[in-house]
Amino acid sequence: MRRKAIGIDIGGTGIKAALVDTKKGTLASDRIRIETPEGGEPEAIAEACTRIAEQLDEKGNRAIGICFPAVVKHGHTQSAANVSKRWIGLDAHELFSHSLKRQVHVLNDADAAGVAELNFGAGEGQDGLVIMATLGTGIGTALFYDGKLIPNAELGHLQIDGVDYETRAAYSAMERENLSFEDWAKRLQTYFSHLENLLVPDLIIVGGGISKQSEKFLPLLSLKTPIIPAQTKNSAGIIGAAYLANKALERKR
Repeated sequence: MRRKAIGIDIGGTGIKAALVDTKKGTLASDRIRIETPEGGEPEAIAEACTRIAEQLDEKGNRAIGICFPAVVKHGHTQSAANVSKRWIGLDAHELFSHSLKRQVHVLNDADAAGVAELNFGAGEGQDGLVIMATLGTGIGTALFYDGKLIPNAELGHLQIDGVDYETRAAYSAMERENLSFEDWAKRLQTYFSHLENLLVPDLIIVGGGISKQSEKFLPLLSLKTPIIPAQTKNSAGIIGAAYLANKALERKR
């Protein structure tokens, strides 16, 4: 497998990217971050990703992994969280391949983050059922059993107390409502307890940018399941997307 690839992590508020050493699971360049184009329209996001890729790889010979806040099946985005609804049913693989003019691999953002953690981070070597939860604009989740990904688990949208609970427990809700870590932790307790009762996992890994401050909220939770911060922090999606892009490229050869 080629050693380096580009990872691009598209979110509702920002697009992050870097060149990744896919053998070590580390960034091989400075991380680039730009604001997600207003409205999150497909063409505008594809254009932004093209500009980023050109900065990271002038020769255009690196595979590119792109992770996105949506269910992704066979390259098609079948949902759209915090971006334009025009993504629903879109052939995202074709859109990005045409815009970037190179090999791309498109997948769900939480799945990419989980792949990074299971291969290079807190979940490395972990058997049984592992849940990766990313706390940001929304709540993303990824499921792994004995290290194998079960794709497109959209458990951030669980209905609890009559609402889509990511609207109450995502990090964006904490910011929007100016919650203290203690008050936010009460909502996370409700969410993770519900998740724990449904699936009885062996480990929960918490990622997203706020995981850098995990000591301020994870110790406030009381669960039967061990719950720990991601080691790859807010670069998990970038690393996982690049890693899987290189693997997909090798399978086609």
